[in-house]
Amino acid sequence: MRISQLEGKRVALWGWGREGRAAYGALRARDSGSGIRGPEERGTLPLTLFCTAHEAGQVRALGDRALQVETEASAARLSAFDVVIKSPGISPYRPEALTARESGTLFIGGTALWFAERPEARTVCVTGTKGKSTTTALLAHLLRAGGHRTALCGNIGLPLLELLEGDAELWAIELSSYQTRDVAASGVRPEIAVVTNIFPEHLDWHGSEQSYVEDKLALLTEARPRIAVLNAGDPRLAALRLPDSDVRWFGSADGWHMRGDALHRGDDFVLDTRDVPVPGRHNRGNLCAVLTAVEALGFDGAALAPHAASFRPLPHRLQTLGVRNGITYVNDSISTTPHASLAALDVFRDRRVALLAGGHDRGLDWSGFAEAMKTHAPAAIVTMGQNGPRIHDLLAPVARAAGFALSSADDLAEAVATARDALAGEGVVLLSPGAPSFGPYRDYTQRGRHFAELAGFDPGAISGIPGLGIA
Repeated sequence: MRISQLEGKRVALWGWGREGRAAYGALRARDSGSGIRGPEERGTLPLTLFCTAHEAGQVRALGDRALQVETEASAARLSAFDVVIKSPGISPYRPEALTARESGTLFIGGTALWFAERPEARTVCVTGTKGKSTTTALLAHLLRAGGHRTALCGNIGLPLLELLEGDAELWAIELSSYQTRDVAASGVRPEIAVVTNIFPEHLDWHGSEQSYVEDKLALLTEARPRIAVLNAGDPRLAALRLPDSDVRWFGSADGWHMRGDALHRGDDFVLDTRDVPVPGRHNRGNLCAVLTAVEALGFDGAALAPHAASFRPLPHRLQTLGVRNGITYVNDSISTTPHASLAALDVFRDRRVALLAGGHDRGLDWSGFAEAMKTHAPAAIVTMGQNGPRIHDLLAPVARAAGFALSSADDLAEAVATARDALAGEGVVLLSPGAPSFGPYRDYTQRGRHFAELAGFDPGAISGIPGLGIA
């Protein structure tokens, strides 16, 4: 749906985070020239915004006479609108949304609006449970190194609608599972879709593992990209049949793949990835996905691959903050699944590690993590957060048998102090919680910044994402 097609419809915005503000700005920027006419001001689309009471005062201060602000998005109120432009963090599976949908309300996101407005854009959409941010940023980095004006945007920290008028040759777009269906809803086929892997996550938003997988894979099955770049090592992806897409595999012996730390294109050695400044072999393996996408765009992957050595890694992703009193502090706050915590532990398998685990409880199964701790446990694990007690109870019998120290903490500050004491002056305090930050923190960035502060580092110096925007 294009913005001009909102003419004559009852339209609401739901959510006033950055995505919500971007949608509002795009509507106001476009509606005066789109033929939309509102009852109060010519060229201004009447809007209702559903937001929190705290946000309501800020919004009213904008002085937009065609914007009505409400603080309760009930089923009845949502049902009163033809179109609700929903922020990604708000689940469409909430009862009030389901009821409104049954009554005929259409829910779309800013991603759908952008694609509908920019059908000519050359887009590479990147998703996956883990690795999507690094993959997207690395893709943009290599394309720019090849002389191509490239946008780095999306879920990585810059909403698409903030670049609605942006002039880029290529668009590297990260999409979360909250946004993948929006691409299909736009009716526009992306040029390329990259999927790194699929593991259970965000079950509280999606409602079930099956729903999560279906929503994630909608970028392939419903948006029908012209080219699909998929991980041959992921069983869910390997089982897909995509008759409308040209499928290119990475991680297979005849394509881009890793042999230890060595990057290969088929039988040809290309480079030693130990020179790529991304921690962990599993993260450096994202380069295989990137180079497959580069070639799908028609460029020389082998020629661009060496530029990965100048990539600046992203914050909060196995980010080494530094050393204090013999202890190294590593910020992996973006880790929101047990699988991610296991991958982080593997990176530091040769070091004494105290892991901080736990946070918001999404109902994920930690039994596989507990099983791995029987043979690959760190020196200590400190549990915390809403699901901390559940993780602690699961690990208690394992800790006794495997011999690692297991503690619990009421908050992050106590967890950091307990981990520091457990290491007794030597080792790595690793924040890789395997769970979201919701509750005490707004997001994983705020959690990572607090961790840096507790460890004695400047939180303001660790959070910027290099390369956002168009360059």
